[in-house]
Amino acid sequence: MSDQKTHSCPWCGLVTDASTLSCPSCGATIDAREVVTESGWAELPGRKDMAKLQFGSSFCQIEGNYVPVADMSLAAQDWVYFAHHVLLWKDPQVTITTMGLKGAWKRLLSGMPLVMTQAQGPGHIAFSRDAPGEMIALPLQPGQAVDVREHLFLVATGNVTYDWFQSNIWFTTRNGNETETHYPLGMFMDRFFTPNAPGLLLLHAAGNAFVRSLAPNQTILVKPTALLFKDPTVQMQLHIERPAGTWSSWRSWGNRYLWLRLYGPGRVAVQSAYTHMEDNGRNITRHSGATQQSWG
Repeated sequence: MSDQKTHSCPWCGLVTDASTLSCPSCGATIDAREVVTESGWAELPGRKDMAKLQFGSSFCQIEGNYVPVADMSLAAQDWVYFAHHVLLWKDPQVTITTMGLKGAWKRLLSGMPLVMTQAQGPGHIAFSRDAPGEMIALPLQPGQAVDVREHLFLVATGNVTYDWFQSNIWFTTRNGNETETHYPLGMFMDRFFTPNAPGLLLLHAAGNAFVRSLAPNQTILVKPTALLFKDPTVQMQLHIERPAGTWSSWRSWGNRYLWLRLYGPGRVAVQSAYTHMEDNGRNITRHSGATQQSWG
């Protein structure tokens, strides 16, 4: 009798019998080889078009490679929640209701309020960010949590709890009597947690997504808007660099570079097509806890 074949997913860790082309938990291709750069970054495993994921008694099929869509077939006992602007289409029998959240959900996107919504099966429902990039499937095991930069969340299963916290990454600039506060990472971050049963979280990344694990006390600098998600054990701090020997003050935008310093242990992920930070060019007067360095 031959030995039974098994496959351990390089992304979510699920062990299967390797009888399918993709991981049923996260959609990563079974034959994907994890490629790690010398700096320690690994590109997220590729997913076949129409990869099918299972959660509870329901299924999610990821369709398309450039502007991906999450097409879900919800069982009667399963439900998901999402920000209202990512809904693409649904069957008439799928029930849609608003979802009450902490702080009355006082969150904005492009100045407009976000509404957290939930959908109850049975039936089909689909979601899309309507933008090019990658759809990231994050299976969460009981007791596991992940912190996500705001406005990247797409949809989560009902057994994934949601909370948010202040990022505490900020600086202020002043011009005369006018003071402005900037949040390079965003004012808030989202935290998703599965207390009892496994859950599924879907995110949208612009460009390609890369992940690495930081050892205890290991640090790395990333552009704030490039951050996708991190483990709650990873700590954050602002980092300011400037060229040495310049006549202009380090507080001047033209001669300063703002980074996000991440401290291990834990996993971090970044996106390649991040949004460039905008600044009014004024002097920094105050900032959250930060490290500084002069170079050149």
